[in-house]
Amino acid sequence: MHLKYESSTREPLVEGNKTYHQVTEDICKPIEQKPSRLWYIGFFFSISLLLFGVFSVFWEVYWGIGVWGINRTIGWGWDITNFVWWVGIGHAGTLISAILLLFRQGWRTGVNRAAEAMTIFAVMCAGQFPIFHMGRVWDAFYVLPYPNSRGPLWPNFNSALLWDVFAISTYFTVSLLFWYSGLVPDFATIRDRAKTNLRKRLYGLASFGWTGTAKNWQRHEALSLVLAGLSTPLVLSVHTIVSFDFATSVIPGWHTTIFPPYFVAGAIFSGFAMVQTLLIMVRKIFKLEEYITLAHIERMNKVIVLTGSIVGVAYLTELFMAWYSGVEYEQAAFQWRILGPYWWSYWAMMSCNVISPQFFWFKKLRRNVPFTFIMSIVVNIGMWFERFVIIVTSLYRDYIPGSWSYYSPTWPEVGFYLGTFGLFFTCFFLFAKYFPVIAIAEIKFILKTSGNNYKEQMAPIEEKSVEEFAHEMEHAH
Repeated sequence: MHLKYESSTREPLVEGNKTYHQVTEDICKPIEQKPSRLWYIGFFFSISLLLFGVFSVFWEVYWGIGVWGINRTIGWGWDITNFVWWVGIGHAGTLISAILLLFRQGWRTGVNRAAEAMTIFAVMCAGQFPIFHMGRVWDAFYVLPYPNSRGPLWPNFNSALLWDVFAISTYFTVSLLFWYSGLVPDFATIRDRAKTNLRKRLYGLASFGWTGTAKNWQRHEALSLVLAGLSTPLVLSVHTIVSFDFATSVIPGWHTTIFPPYFVAGAIFSGFAMVQTLLIMVRKIFKLEEYITLAHIERMNKVIVLTGSIVGVAYLTELFMAWYSGVEYEQAAFQWRILGPYWWSYWAMMSCNVISPQFFWFKKLRRNVPFTFIMSIVVNIGMWFERFVIIVTSLYRDYIPGSWSYYSPTWPEVGFYLGTFGLFFTCFFLFAKYFPVIAIAEIKFILKTSGNNYKEQMAPIEEKSVEEFAHEMEHAH
């Protein structure tokens, strides 16, 4: 009886009659040819946003943090909202790469490279917000715990804000190593195909002299597993520690133990939505529909509906616990959140995060690309509102009515946020142009078991094998 890793009835992960050479040609084509007009339009727009962001940050550093809309009551506003939002987006990449690699999920291969790159760029965007929120940005090095000559000046290790520094820097380092180590064999492929000396030299340096021997592959596999093992707990710990920024305080609306799992689920939810947004753009611009298939999109939509439902349960649990606690300040915090002047942000959050993902229970909608693209943007708008609701609506009503305030962002805050989008998409467009956006080596690895042509060849053999096996069993009885 013929044994195979994957059922022939399962949808192929690589469509079309692909050979190993064809895979290399298709994925290297965007790198070796001139970019399309769509790429140039997107890149120009991203650079414009980035320059506006740089100007906004310069304005804030020059004039001081007073140019932002935050005030005495609302010390955290738009900036920390965006910090938590960007950290959340950085979660899906490592989850797709690490956890699905450890569980040997073949479908990760079409999407993991772009998702890992997204993680790196999102964490780069997130890290800027706390630094500039300090105001005196030139004193940012004080957050790092190192022996100094200025007396007993040590950061407060009991502060969740310092744990953030360690968690995010560790997460960024491990994610960067994971992403780069996966790129090494593909850089060698591009090096060997390079037409100019400069490209050959640059990709040769990037590939660390990779030759593709059995020893190379053995070490590569071992390194991937070690990094996957390291980054799996990081997926859970990073956003847990970000949630401790709130949960370890005593402010009504923040002081709750549900935050760690609820933040992690929300991070995976928003991260997968951003992966969908990027991959749908990539498959359209670079014509990679045969590698990023409807099967990939549908599986990611299943994760989105699962995590969206978990987040919905968390929202209802928060409301129940505020009511059940009997603490009037806790109850008032949620009353102001739902029915106060910021009611619109709460209901935008509930609509986008809890109600809209439920459409993905329908298979036709899960496999509809334009609908998925719109929904992925809606989910991330909802997740931004979630962070805004948690931060601002817990602060704007203080214990003393004389401290009650209303927060609205100023143009430097909005400009800073738009600038991080500029940085993110500038990096992503450059990545998509000069790096293979899909892992060539990994696609080839699953081609034998999950490619369209191999499945078609194996289906009749498998059917025959099953009949022969049944016949043998009858004779044995």
